[in-house]
Amino acid sequence: MNNIIASLKGFLNFNNIYLVNLFYSIISFVIIKIIWHIINFLNKKYSHNEKKIYFYHRRNKSIFTILYIIALFIIWRNELKDIITLISFISAAITLAARDIIYNYFCGIYIKFIKPIKIEDRIKVGDTIGDIININALSFELLEVDVETNQSTGKIIHIPNSQIFNSAIKNYNTAFKYIWDEISINISVDSDVNKAKKILLRIVNGNSIIKEIPRKMKEEIKNSNSDYRIYYNKLTPIIYTKLVEHKIILTVRFLIHPKKQRNVESEIYEKIIFEFKKNNITIM
Repeated sequence: MNNIIASLKGFLNFNNIYLVNLFYSIISFVIIKIIWHIINFLNKKYSHNEKKIYFYHRRNKSIFTILYIIALFIIWRNELKDIITLISFISAAITLAARDIIYNYFCGIYIKFIKPIKIEDRIKVGDTIGDIININALSFELLEVDVETNQSTGKIIHIPNSQIFNSAIKNYNTAFKYIWDEISINISVDSDVNKAKKILLRIVNGNSIIKEIPRKMKEEIKNSNSDYRIYYNKLTPIIYTKLVEHKIILTVRFLIHPKKQRNVESEIYEKIIFEFKKNNITIM
């Protein structure tokens, strides 16, 4: 075929590069049409057999593709270097234009295999807190959680996968599924501090959710195969006391599941108000 093409070029005496490329294009088109007619002939030959027609169509299509590539390579072999150079420039331009998409895609591969985040995790990205509801090739979606109330807003936020590397991400569930929460109560300096602390501990330890968590947390730590070096000396609720100006601040610290945080806090505050009022402890 090379000799035939060379002979035709010599006969036509093509010296202009544009005419040469036009000649190659015409030859390519003719060969494609010939191969296409052959494939159509083969498809029609087996068209009477419905069970085999799909198989033969797929096979013939593959043969057509291979022959097409071989024919183009033979015809454009001498110009292939220039074509590859052109393709390289085009690829570089596309890569530059789509760099964010490509970056997000490879970040998605990192998320899939390393799993720094996973579906149902509660995370904080920048100023946004939410529960992960979907992770795909280019982004992940959060069901937004209000920063103040820790309750779902019902809004879905789409975040590019690249934020895994571009921003600090706070994960509430990576090592263990419980987090530390704190409730602070201000009381007057003339209040009975010891009595107030006993009431706080009784309320917190009496909560049906909180009182089971230290046992569950011990089991998690015992059975954990985590890569994180995390340990706690105390898992049960504890109260800290601080004197600021003309008031005493009592801060009770306890473990809680992040998705149950607001309901538990509300229940505790209601009981604190009731018990302090009954025991003449002034809340400031």
